[in-house]
Amino acid sequence: MTPTHSEVLDVGTPEGTGRLFLDVADQPTATLVLGHGAGGGVTAADLELLARRLPPLGVTVVRFEQPWRTAGGRVAVPPPRLDVGWRAAVTHLLDQTPPTGRLYFGGRSAGARVACRTANDFGVAGVVCLAFPLHLPGRPEKSRLGELLTPSAPRLVLQGTKDTFGGADELEAAVGESGGVTVVALPGADHSFRTAKAAPFTPADVRASLFAEVAAFVLT
Repeated sequence: MTPTHSEVLDVGTPEGTGRLFLDVADQPTATLVLGHGAGGGVTAADLELLARRLPPLGVTVVRFEQPWRTAGGRVAVPPPRLDVGWRAAVTHLLDQTPPTGRLYFGGRSAGARVACRTANDFGVAGVVCLAFPLHLPGRPEKSRLGELLTPSAPRLVLQGTKDTFGGADELEAAVGESGGVTVVALPGADHSFRTAKAAPFTPADVRASLFAEVAAFVLT
């Protein structure tokens, strides 16, 4: 099974031109809008996996390429400017092609932070965080936990146990008794969801776990 269609749309924002990559489901029941990380783009393996496999289940996936990336930049702009680009792109999407069913935000790393910071403004049904960067490597005192706790909607966090930006155990401890956050550990995975060659939890296991968890989250 394949999505009804896929297309790429340029979208103007105050930060410049970005791109929307749409993989549209046949008779969608939900739409998941995803942002990419500060060091990569919409072709990250986990984002592409969701864009390929969720539409046949009735979930339209929209990946937003930030203007700095569209322009060929290698380093992301500061977080407030990421939010400006994201807000403009999502507003354009909702105005031009209103999603059918529930609206979810999500993203990888920096994209997850943007999704969390802006979720309440768009009334999303939930937020999917792929490798939420709790802090910079070696700088646990500079926590970004407040961003993860900002949305009023449920949050699903897929986190590697070897993530130097904050492993799954560290993230769970930081979240503590705060409601609405579900942390799913990916054993042996790093911030990019890579695992060691000899690790018992293989890349295929990572992909299977990630897809199953996200699909259950957005289809409930």
